[in-house]
Amino acid sequence: MSILVGTASWTDKTLMACGRFYPKEAKTSEARLRYYASIFRLVEVDSSFYGIPAPANAKLWAERTPEAFTFNVKAFRLFTGHQTDPKVLHRDIQQALATPKTLYYRDTPPEISVELWRRFREAIAPLRQAGKLGLVHFQYPPWLVCNREGHAHVAHCVEQMAGHTVSIEFRHRSWLDEAHRAGTIEFLRRLGAVHTVVDGPQGFANSVPLLAEATNPDFALVRLHGRNVDTYNIKGAESAAERFDYDYPDQELREIMMEVVRLASKARNTHIVFNNCDEDKGQRNGITFMKMLLAHG
Repeated sequence: MSILVGTASWTDKTLMACGRFYPKEAKTSEARLRYYASIFRLVEVDSSFYGIPAPANAKLWAERTPEAFTFNVKAFRLFTGHQTDPKVLHRDIQQALATPKTLYYRDTPPEISVELWRRFREAIAPLRQAGKLGLVHFQYPPWLVCNREGHAHVAHCVEQMAGHTVSIEFRHRSWLDEAHRAGTIEFLRRLGAVHTVVDGPQGFANSVPLLAEATNPDFALVRLHGRNVDTYNIKGAESAAERFDYDYPDQELREIMMEVVRLASKARNTHIVFNNCDEDKGQRNGITFMKMLLAHG
């Protein structure tokens, strides 16, 4: 049983600007990643959600981290059904598209979709080859609801990433409400996908309950978004840091830790990702969480 703790990204603007996590001498991207990896053994790559990375970047990430380090990689936003600006696509793809200002997966020509999936798999291949790729994380938008179309799209994404371990995070309550909860968990088990246990603000259409279930024998995943109900759906938020501005009190971390310990008995590897990414809150909470796990034994 292995429990790895890390944060969503290691280069958030507010994290670097606050000046509290990285030492002053960590001025380059290489130095920052090396320092991060000296404290945590897991990180989630979030930049891949906004644009497909170059394989050379993944190769550098692998080279700059210890042998036992793990990267979870967030899937590109077009694949999950989020609106996408064509400007973030490769130049030849842009030229092949006669696109409006916003592109959705359902409107993407099939041959373009196939090529983008291929490039995404190619982009993360260096991490896989180095034995450092953990989960490929699919975070779906609130408008992907629990219906036939929603199930079909999730299954399609898992199929496109055959040979990889995929984690699924829903952002609409219909997937995990009392009527659909058991069916959703069984659906993910059939796919061999990892159910993402979410800790986040409650009471919204895009809220899901913390459901500590494992759907894959090899991996369990917990993502912590904080519990700030005032900012979670704030309109005009400039960044994720503004939405997930939350500092977990120790008591809440202890309660979550007990859920994690129970969850970890159901999977070989359990990943805990702090996504409360305002300044150094996620890093501080992550370090506290690791100390609690150590003390718990």
